[in-house]
Amino acid sequence: MAGETFDRALEDLGNITHLEHVNVRVPDQQLATQFYVVALGGTRDPYLMVGLDNMWVNFGHSQFHLPTAKAQVLRGVTGLTVPDFDELGNRLSMAAEKLKGTKYAYTVANDHADVTCPWGNRMRLHRPGRRWPRMELGMPYVELPVRTGTAEGIARFYREIMNAPATVTHNGCAAAEVKVGTSQKLIFRETDDQIEPYDGHHIAIYINDFSGPHKKMLERGIVSEESNPYQYRFVDIIDPESGKVMFELEHEVRCTTHPMYRRPLINRNPAQRQPTYVGGRDARVWA
Repeated sequence: MAGETFDRALEDLGNITHLEHVNVRVPDQQLATQFYVVALGGTRDPYLMVGLDNMWVNFGHSQFHLPTAKAQVLRGVTGLTVPDFDELGNRLSMAAEKLKGTKYAYTVANDHADVTCPWGNRMRLHRPGRRWPRMELGMPYVELPVRTGTAEGIARFYREIMNAPATVTHNGCAAAEVKVGTSQKLIFRETDDQIEPYDGHHIAIYINDFSGPHKKMLERGIVSEESNPYQYRFVDIIDPESGKVMFELEHEVRCTTHPMYRRPLINRNPAQRQPTYVGGRDARVWA
């Protein structure tokens, strides 16, 4: 039957189904609350890690995990989309007084805001839009700086070891872009700037083919932890052709049969205030 033709590959998904969280240690939970909850508008997970030694903060389907210890700084930028972008500048300003004396800083442009946490972690918050049509509130990407000449090897690692779609783009500089689920990416952008030493922070991902990448990593000696039946970890991103380490970033790798896969997360509407409370608007859209 004749008809319009389509590029069916555009709708293919890869093995990595979800970027669940970014984990960085924080030395002060009060400052972390002021930043991640009050300033950024996130929601503390009300069910898990509710003590003083850790905090999980929800942004759509993803989270920041913030255990109490010496500060860690992600080498790069965590991207967030927020549906109430026009209110963001006011929240950032109001939070500043209690974040004095830290590395907290922010600039707000028309369609994004660059924000630095009290210990130096950087976030870029965006208006929802065509770039992420299925994500009103969430974590669409993590972008990391890598050495010049490593993007091709990193892309090969994710394609050949992780079975994830990965391409190298050239927009001013080379970058390996790894497709995650329907609306997320890991981006490794080449730079000639000095890259800070790795301090142990990590990301968590879920994958469909759990055993295949594990077998390939075991053969190359890069599995760093056999956590439990549902999870393992690795740190070294290697070029499968040369075996050389391209970048260090701990990945907490979970299977999609993990009990916590896609657990529903609570996301509040940060515009709600006691004096101006509106019934039925406590939660917000977070697709």
